[in-house]
Amino acid sequence: MLSRVVRIVEAFGSETPALRVSEIARRADLHVATASRLIEELVGYGWLRKEADRRVRIGVRLWELASRASPTLGLREAAMPFLEDLHAVVGHHVQLGVREEREALFVERLSAPGAVINLTRIAGRLPLHASSSGVVLLAHAPGRLQEQVLAGPLHAYTPRTVVDPGELRAMLADVRKGGVALCRGFIDTRATGVAVPLRDSENTVIAALSVIVPNDDNARMHIPALQAAARGISRAAGVQDPQGVPRHFSH
Repeated sequence: MLSRVVRIVEAFGSETPALRVSEIARRADLHVATASRLIEELVGYGWLRKEADRRVRIGVRLWELASRASPTLGLREAAMPFLEDLHAVVGHHVQLGVREEREALFVERLSAPGAVINLTRIAGRLPLHASSSGVVLLAHAPGRLQEQVLAGPLHAYTPRTVVDPGELRAMLADVRKGGVALCRGFIDTRATGVAVPLRDSENTVIAALSVIVPNDDNARMHIPALQAAARGISRAAGVQDPQGVPRHFSH
């Protein structure tokens, strides 16, 4: 029963926030009658809600529980003042990402009208090799996981996405040495991602702070502001959470 409920909830995504019962049943690999019965129960608990056109969405109650219990809540709260300051300077996208297995999970993002194109969003995921945040997180991931990612497959979003294992390995070494990932056109050729690591009190990388800016000669100029914000977030997180910020949010 629990696995069926999980499959129903996971049928929804950023591109499919509202679905009909028949579509949920197909995505969850359930009989329509079974899916309909479980959906009605979940609507009763507030985990799902039905619209006037009978399409189904994630309910406010599920969002409330997830937000309140989020393991990244303390980190996000510590980071927000620095994200806002950095965003005011950059004027494009500012993001906070953590590693979740072999993906970068973006837990916060600030944007602005007219900002350069950016495919990431809050609660969105990207493969570790494909974004500046992911490259930072991969560079500081356990060696076993690095080797799994390098073994592929490595999806190319654009001709500039690094998918050659040798080239990616060298890039990770440069990121560990220099402390910055600068990824020009990895996701879209019009944009550059620049990311730096966030560290806890024991110098363990717990997250990545990034900006997404136009792919031009000015991208590097944002590195000092990024590094200053990262130091501020790391200090604030350490002060705010006496028990210590979780060192990573991955498996």
